[in-house]
Amino acid sequence: MPIHNSSISTTPLFQQRSLQSVWHPCTQMKQHEMFPLVPIVRGEGVWLYDADGNGYLDAIGSWWVNLFGHVNPRINAAIKDQLDRIEHVMLAGFTHEPVIALSERLKTMTPGDLGHCFYASDGASATEIALKMSFHYWQLAGKNHKTGFVSLQNDYHGETLGALSVTDVPIFKTTYAPLLRPCTHVMTPDWRYAEQGESAEHYALRAAAALEEHLARHHAETAALIIEPLIQGAMGMGMYHPIYLKRVREICDRYQVHLIADEIAVGFGRTGTMFACEQANITPDFLCLAKGLSGGYLPLSVVLTTDTVYQRFYDDQSAHAFLHSHTHTGNALACRAALAVLDIFEQDNVLERNKTKATYLNNAAVALSAHPKVNHFRNCGMIWAFEVDTGSAHFSQQFFQAGLKQRLLLRPLGKTVYFMPPYIITDAEIDLLINGTLHILDTLEH
Repeated sequence: MPIHNSSISTTPLFQQRSLQSVWHPCTQMKQHEMFPLVPIVRGEGVWLYDADGNGYLDAIGSWWVNLFGHVNPRINAAIKDQLDRIEHVMLAGFTHEPVIALSERLKTMTPGDLGHCFYASDGASATEIALKMSFHYWQLAGKNHKTGFVSLQNDYHGETLGALSVTDVPIFKTTYAPLLRPCTHVMTPDWRYAEQGESAEHYALRAAAALEEHLARHHAETAALIIEPLIQGAMGMGMYHPIYLKRVREICDRYQVHLIADEIAVGFGRTGTMFACEQANITPDFLCLAKGLSGGYLPLSVVLTTDTVYQRFYDDQSAHAFLHSHTHTGNALACRAALAVLDIFEQDNVLERNKTKATYLNNAAVALSAHPKVNHFRNCGMIWAFEVDTGSAHFSQQFFQAGLKQRLLLRPLGKTVYFMPPYIITDAEIDLLINGTLHILDTLEH
């Protein structure tokens, strides 16, 4: 049934209709008896507008996906053009130009020899693909005992059962523990855990030594290590030194363990380089990408892997194939959106421009980083985060609501406030973001 403007013209009606029919993600629905849903009816640039015409600066990129703003004319044009050609065709036995072109471009721009692309629709599905590929590779290689996985303390890789098995976020994982495979979580390199006076680099090396100690004893039964490169997102934007990635690659090579780089949240310029792994000059065995891949427009994810992995599955026997599928694998509309995103990166010199924006925001945030309620103010590329000194049990919801009053969309992770704005944010909008955040900190109950 089409949506008419008259049916969404008032916030209370929008709220009522949604609560009666939509079960929202990562949400205790009962809380919306007290905190109304925000009814978004349109977007433009970094702004989202509700049914009453109020604008909110999307400081979190709509869950980390939006790179170039809402209703971007170049991405819109690409999708509209593709609509008149083909919207979707199954990728088993068929192919099409957008998925070929996207794969060729990803092959040339990702680190090393990651030349084979396997597509899905979301980050968790990409994690599942990488885990299954690694497991299956070792089975085909005759090393049937290599069935286990290792991840980092505080890592997040998605909420499907395989992805949740390698995730270490209790609020998501504890309830479903009986359904999950065992996984070892080794010491995080997140420098917030460093001892007083210990540098981020030294702490990262100490964490790498802990990983090596584990793999020295358990490499024979370990298929892969999966990590979030440079930034661990869901547990509060934990950042770490690139030396950890370099050491991890060496350790995995030494013990014949695959390295899966989950760049679902941090790929496509978020850490300052196109891919986080570039900052350590390493190539993983599997690279998982999603979120920013389509600029936040359409569901699309991809796992890139090496020819060594690909050739292990290349065989006359169907049972040796990677028998995994998603209905909308390589969707043509999503691939055209992704190609438009890559065009913008190339044509607008985005990474260089982001350096200027990051410098401006860091200078503007001097008062914020020095605020008495702020701890561990940190920045990596186009991601900023800090902890707030608060005793409130409802801090996240209170900060979110206070942000809306300042025309800001902010969604803290526990007591961690973070910024991941679209790359097109202007200096004036950065000033609004910083000043609004300072106002919240000054007025929010301790």
